[in-house]
Amino acid sequence: MAGAIIENMSTKKLVIVGVTLLLFQAFAFMVGGLIAPSPTTAVHYLATKCVDTVKHRQETKWFMPWGPNQCDKIRTFDEAMAKKIEANNIVFAVHIPLPNKEMSPWFQFMLVILQFDIAFKMYNQIVDGAMVTIDVGLAYRDDTVSEWTEMAHSFEQRKLTCNFTTTKTFENEGRYYECDLLPFMEVGSVAHKYYLLNIRLPVNERKKVNVGIGEIKDIRLVGIHQNGGFTQVWFAMKTFLTPSILIIMIWYWRRITLMSRPPVLLEKVILALGISMTFINIPVEWFSIGFNWTWMLLFGDIRQGIFYSMLLSFWIIFCGEHLMERHFFAGWALDRGLVKMSESCVSAIKIFPELDLHPTNNSQDQTERNRFSVYWKQVGPIVFGSFCLFIFDMCERGVQLTNPFYSIWASDVGTELAMAFIIVAGICACLYFLFLCFMVFQVFRNISGKRTSLPAMSKARRLHYEGLIFRFKFLMLVTLACAAMTVIFFIISQVNEGHWHWGDHTVQVNSAFFTGIYGMWNLYVFAIMFLYAPSHKRYGDEQSSGDAGGNSGEDIQLTTTITHVDGPSEIYKMTGKEAQE
Repeated sequence: MAGAIIENMSTKKLVIVGVTLLLFQAFAFMVGGLIAPSPTTAVHYLATKCVDTVKHRQETKWFMPWGPNQCDKIRTFDEAMAKKIEANNIVFAVHIPLPNKEMSPWFQFMLVILQFDIAFKMYNQIVDGAMVTIDVGLAYRDDTVSEWTEMAHSFEQRKLTCNFTTTKTFENEGRYYECDLLPFMEVGSVAHKYYLLNIRLPVNERKKVNVGIGEIKDIRLVGIHQNGGFTQVWFAMKTFLTPSILIIMIWYWRRITLMSRPPVLLEKVILALGISMTFINIPVEWFSIGFNWTWMLLFGDIRQGIFYSMLLSFWIIFCGEHLMERHFFAGWALDRGLVKMSESCVSAIKIFPELDLHPTNNSQDQTERNRFSVYWKQVGPIVFGSFCLFIFDMCERGVQLTNPFYSIWASDVGTELAMAFIIVAGICACLYFLFLCFMVFQVFRNISGKRTSLPAMSKARRLHYEGLIFRFKFLMLVTLACAAMTVIFFIISQVNEGHWHWGDHTVQVNSAFFTGIYGMWNLYVFAIMFLYAPSHKRYGDEQSSGDAGGNSGEDIQLTTTITHVDGPSEIYKMTGKEAQE
């Protein structure tokens, strides 16, 4: 009988493959933990207060906080009042990066967070629901002598969420509010060396613009970008893994097409999983080093969404196709879409009458096995959820392609909508994981139920199929471990931004998890395509002639694919399909 490689490969070879994959997995974690730096770097900036002495300026003037052409500066607003400088003539200037440094395309993206330093005054307090109106412009240049080129300009509003922790009395005047950080800007590429932000807070008492926002003393920015060293390690991993997955995928599908029957559902889904993994692996980010592609962040989100949607759907179908019936020797086979009764059922009944076996009418069950529509109730919500997340991403990063200062978190409605998406996504992820655990439990129960038929076999056959049962259980546990590691990775990446010290070495935890989880998915997809490829080895060929005489009654197949190159084997598949609901 011919089956999948996971069934027919010797235990020794299978252990070698498993240990090799485990070593690659450990290497993926070590690359991120010991070689790559932290994924991102945060740089703090304090805005310089510049004075615009020209009223109703026609052309755009850019104010530099330092350098040979630096602006006229003031230190405090008290100084501005003494010099009778109006608030509308004050420009907050921030140069990115700091002096004597340059930005690089290797930084990939630039995220800027805004924070106001607001002092408490009894007669100028922050009102409830205060909104700050910001007139902001962004410019760039690639040397220190060229003129600044405008990149974006916008009028934005941000809601102040501040808390004064002490009593509001005259004695506490001058103390600062504790204000939340505000999303300010996100750029999808860092194609230029120098960036300049000019921020104005226009005041119009008649229109209630920037009124009731307290006494703003300073503006602080936090610039976050990806580390160049981490980007290089990340690109190197993508460049190495892309041909690896592509080669195994071509090899897998070539073996499928060599068979005389059409591919079954599980084989098609495994191919789709390999295609989605290849799609996310292709290192198109290399082009972002030479081209100003601001849409790379959005494109990366789309690629990840496609892969994770395919992965979640694959797990559902993978477990569903392994929900096997309890009868070991009564089954049906698919021959080019025609369902025929296995002649081996009669042999099994004659050879093992004590098992009380009888042919069962499973034609409808086996026909449904290879229909994708059977899983619409499980796969449908995954596709719908992925589409909703795509719309959510387009509402923010899609708009940021033309206005980098836009943020869906800037308004109450946008914040509530974003929080609702995050909460619902978290609940759905937990429910999905529980449902996956339930399906794996069902698979375990059905596989274990077949042990009742093992004592009737010869010793060699019994040991063979006990090994198969162990292999499938182990593969299911690896699947659950991959899902659990993804959840742990997400939690740690959100909570922990630090690193561990291990002797003289510094282990970058976040980098290790980024590269480790990415390597884990590639190794998992590689293993699935390898183990479920049709095997050219026939298990019965290795048995003695005496043992081979009983093959007709004892051969079974635990995989859900018919993998004989010459068509259906004499011993048909012994797997059924349980209800999915």
